[in-house]
Amino acid sequence: MERDDLRAVQAPLKERYRAEPEAARVTLSATGILGDGVSCSVQTGHALAQAGLHPASGGDAALLCSGDMLLEALVACAGVTLRAVATSLGIDVTAGSVRAEGDLDFRGTLGVDREAPVGFSAIRLAFELETDVDEEQLATLQRLTERYCVVYQTLATAPALTTVVVRE
Repeated sequence: MERDDLRAVQAPLKERYRAEPEAARVTLSATGILGDGVSCSVQTGHALAQAGLHPASGGDAALLCSGDMLLEALVACAGVTLRAVATSLGIDVTAGSVRAEGDLDFRGTLGVDREAPVGFSAIRLAFELETDVDEEQLATLQRLTERYCVVYQTLATAPALTTVVVRE
């Protein structure tokens, strides 16, 4: 896609977001199913992970949105971590699911409103588990899953992030 093509696609979206700020706010989500042992399957809808623009920023929905992929990574990591923690603690989880939702305001990423955040303003992670442990054990499982999930901790602690551009 050329710059002018991109601008042509995004121009009506930007106008709409200026006129209707709420239209720029989108909630993305990802879902995973806990598998046998220490595993979690994440539904991506695509066999090959090719990323592109989200429709709210001019994409045609033919490619994966990186925001969706981030949530999918969180779901996969949290699901695997939960399975590992449960296994380590001897907690029997017979089945379950993991869901992540994140709120985005596309005015930020499209430069429509400098006050609008670029990136997720909130992410919610939820587990639905089939288990007969008590509330204290469930709380321990949640606390340790949060503590040891790499993606969760990466998002929670805002690591230093750098960018390098190299000419080839």
